[in-house]
Amino acid sequence: MGFIEQLINGLNLGSIYALMALGYTMVYGIAKMLNFAHGDIIMVGAYTLSIVMTNLGMPPVIAILASVVVCSVLGVTIEKIAYKPLRNASPLAVLITAIGVSYFLQSVALLIFGSNKRKVESAITMNGIKLGPLELTGESVVTLGVTLIIMIALTLFIKKTKLGKAMLAVSEDKGAAQLMGINVNQTISITFAIGSALAAVAGVLFVSSYGFVGPYTGSLPGIKAFVAAVLGGIGSIPGAMLGGILLGIIESLSKAYISTNLSDAIVFGVLIVVLLVKPSGLLGKVRMEKV
Repeated sequence: MGFIEQLINGLNLGSIYALMALGYTMVYGIAKMLNFAHGDIIMVGAYTLSIVMTNLGMPPVIAILASVVVCSVLGVTIEKIAYKPLRNASPLAVLITAIGVSYFLQSVALLIFGSNKRKVESAITMNGIKLGPLELTGESVVTLGVTLIIMIALTLFIKKTKLGKAMLAVSEDKGAAQLMGINVNQTISITFAIGSALAAVAGVLFVSSYGFVGPYTGSLPGIKAFVAAVLGGIGSIPGAMLGGILLGIIESLSKAYISTNLSDAIVFGVLIVVLLVKPSGLLGKVRMEKV
């Protein structure tokens, strides 16, 4: 397989990482917490797609909508039960809780579906595109297009809408936002709903490209999406997109030209180098803490 094909594979994988990273970066940017259960919400979205399409025989559009709804409700529920009581707790307590929620979701999936991976039909029915010697699959075209559209829509939503401006205010200072009449708890819940909906879309695109889902499907991609968010500058929407695309390309080229076994190590190695050179990430801004 040539360099261009590997680059396209990297763009496809990177777009999925970018979508996952957008969910991470939204929650961190506004609620100032790392939701390590994000990858497992992707797994729940993939299982929902599989059940609605295969077991219930519904068309892909209905299955995708069901996946988005289930993940959004799950995200809000997790926030209300697990994270809301820890609003004023230490970051370490929140981090440990997020890891606990992640293992809880994996264990529930393991009990319900077993440890074997489940085959999933692609929800994308679009035909591939041929550009001379290159052939782009329908999944690649849709993944790239959807990721780009979502990034632009999210940026416009945050900058132009009343709710988006409320999210920015909560991000800057929760106390001041509350004094201005903004419902902080509701804003954070909506942020989790949007982040989880993005996780559902990422889950749909991931299983459509790779054709399987298991209890641990979202685990490693979730960690890599976190790496992508940090690489691009966590809290930055264009940063999440850039970090995801770069990570996907680095992983694809590493597998092709260096070693399949070392590709993950190379990905995390790149992160370490970037953080040593620019700790705030590629597009992140250094914030001064007010005392």
